[in-house]
Amino acid sequence: MFERTKRLRNGAKVKGTFSAKEMERRQSALRRHMAQSDIDTVLFTSMHNIHYYSDFLYTPAGRAYGLVITQDKAVTISAILYVDYGQPWRRTFGDNLVYTDWQRDNYFEAVREEVPAGGRVGIEFDHMSLDNHGKLQAALPGTAFVDIAHATMAMRMTKSDEEIALITDGQRIAEVGGAACIESIGEGVAEHEVALAGFDAMVREIGAAHPHTEIRDSLVWFQSGPNTDGAHNPLTTRRIQAGDVLSLNCIPIIAGYYIALERTLFFKSATDREIELWEVNCLVHKRGCDLIQPGVRCCDVATALNEIYSEHGLLDYRTIGYGHSFGVVGPYYGREADLEFREDIETVLAPGMVVSMEPMITIPEGEPGAGGYREHDILVVTEAGSENITNFPVGPEHNIIGA
Repeated sequence: MFERTKRLRNGAKVKGTFSAKEMERRQSALRRHMAQSDIDTVLFTSMHNIHYYSDFLYTPAGRAYGLVITQDKAVTISAILYVDYGQPWRRTFGDNLVYTDWQRDNYFEAVREEVPAGGRVGIEFDHMSLDNHGKLQAALPGTAFVDIAHATMAMRMTKSDEEIALITDGQRIAEVGGAACIESIGEGVAEHEVALAGFDAMVREIGAAHPHTEIRDSLVWFQSGPNTDGAHNPLTTRRIQAGDVLSLNCIPIIAGYYIALERTLFFKSATDREIELWEVNCLVHKRGCDLIQPGVRCCDVATALNEIYSEHGLLDYRTIGYGHSFGVVGPYYGREADLEFREDIETVLAPGMVVSMEPMITIPEGEPGAGGYREHDILVVTEAGSENITNFPVGPEHNIIGA
């Protein structure tokens, strides 16, 4: 009879991204919330919460993962014997249980081993599929399931000193990538070649500055001309032409922590209308950075910046929210939705929050100044105000490349 689960404590624990004290702080805060909310066990399933509370960032590949936390233990549940093997054990701040592929739904057998049936179990309502929820109910009969997603998002929104230090150095690395991208820009150079220069520079710097981290997920989005209309448009092979608007987006991801540098650039020249649009967006960007202060509501920042766009007849060209929280956020996982600068978010900024200011307008093709304009800084909210940790030049004075 094949085993449905195994313990694979292969190799020694690796050096964690954060200190044991920091990881204990996170798990202790969760356990206090569990005690206050009469929750016996938490079963996390999302990449961001599993990583935040265990330092293990999984690769789903169509399989389910988990992190079980009680008042006494923290255990990750990882997939398939010969894919991950001992890597989740080495990275987890806690224990690890592996489920095999020998029988269908062995994941829920692993859950049953670690989660006592009949109590109150916290799960992420915004992540678990309807299908898996039904299977979980069958695996743990008599169990009451309650949502833990919103409460844990609130915990993640305020960063510790160690998190802020990692994000700050990540911003430095983003600017290393940005400088490498600018160095590679030239007539006829393809977007993906510029992006590769920035990516290589960032990954090498991550390896040098953070030698114990996993190297994964960093990327550069670099767009030119009409491809600048969307901030996360994919790389193409389009070649840069004189007069092109360019969009630079360098994203080093260090141990699941997303950091970004975004700048509008032009190659060789910009028209009077393009510079006018660019300067208005820079004005909104600067004002937004000034508004990031403790005690200010996110919605009030958005409203104030809308007024500037409106005064210049550009509000209809605004394409995105004005910024968001940073932390365990990647291109495919994680979102602290209650900390975004949008009209419907009433969260009050507080010390320890880390946010971006990133206004963007897009002028459609066929109109003067067509293209996307976007600037992006990261700021740390402090007791006295905020600290802008971005140092990269911004605006027409600095970023007309090859003029």
